[in-house]
Amino acid sequence: MSLNSLSFIDIHEQTLHFGSGQSEAMNLDFLDEPLCEVVEFEGIVGQSSALRRVLQMVETVANGNATVLLLGETGTGKELIARAIHNRSRRKDRTFVKLNCAAIPSGLLESELFGHERGAFTGAITQKIGRIELADQGSLFLDEIGDIPLELQPKLLRLLQEREFERLGSTRTKNVDVRVVAATHRDLEEMILEKQFRSDLYYRLNVVPISIPPLRERSEDIPLLVQHFVRQAARRMNKTIDIIPCQTMNALMQYDWPGNIRELENVIERAVILSPSSVLHIPGRDLHSRITAGHDSEKLGTLADVEREHIRAILKDTRWVMSGSNGAAARLGINRSTLYYRMKKLGIVRPWS
Repeated sequence: MSLNSLSFIDIHEQTLHFGSGQSEAMNLDFLDEPLCEVVEFEGIVGQSSALRRVLQMVETVANGNATVLLLGETGTGKELIARAIHNRSRRKDRTFVKLNCAAIPSGLLESELFGHERGAFTGAITQKIGRIELADQGSLFLDEIGDIPLELQPKLLRLLQEREFERLGSTRTKNVDVRVVAATHRDLEEMILEKQFRSDLYYRLNVVPISIPPLRERSEDIPLLVQHFVRQAARRMNKTIDIIPCQTMNALMQYDWPGNIRELENVIERAVILSPSSVLHIPGRDLHSRITAGHDSEKLGTLADVEREHIRAILKDTRWVMSGSNGAAARLGINRSTLYYRMKKLGIVRPWS
């Protein structure tokens, strides 16, 4: 099947374009069928050339067994791409197993990945099968691979080279047939120079690299994504949202979205919750902060400056509460450990109260 025959890029001719010549608001009713076509490719929404290049790579590499490394900022949809690779491959009828290396404490990550035998450590009262064994004959998605501890990296390297491993506390070698798809938002080459990541593991992971563009580089996809998220949220909440004002859409398109698609989805979900009528309403504070961020980005000079100021604004707005449903991490559409990492890298320190 060629890329051009896939329905995910068959956008209906009536897809709306926003500009000065358009009416003040848009109606979603007639877009039901086009949106169904857009999301048919494994839930991935968009028609930009940047996204098309990524999906072309997915089609190219899916049927092989080579390790794939997905590179991109937090919230760009790396898990969706990994799942698409699995679902378009010969392993599609087997298990797709995922593991976020940043979400599990380093002391438990080895057991979670490789499994353990009974008595391997204090508290190991039963045998446990790790994610690698669960993914045998299927695909293993290792998200945030840059967060895997140095002491575990040789074991992962052995898995990639020899397709074998031992459970924690065992001397019995197990062989597996598993395809590894890894992902990271970190600069692994820089980590190698800082002695935080093994170069030989990097070369094993980087067989087929796929760079996933941030949302600011595919801004033409924002209207489609907004429509898609509005419909999803409205259905979950049993609400009717028919109109998206052009002013609202323009504000959303002017913003750089450092949290990418995840941040956009969170903003739309909150807007659907707060909208009192069938017209999508985004609180004025949210709209103002996003318009200001979009306009100020040129003055700030660098992307790091924009990201730093945005994170600081969210932290101030949440009174430096980072976790929880109303915390800064949730507002940014990232997990707490990623927020801590970004704060450290950008030099953001909590002021004395």
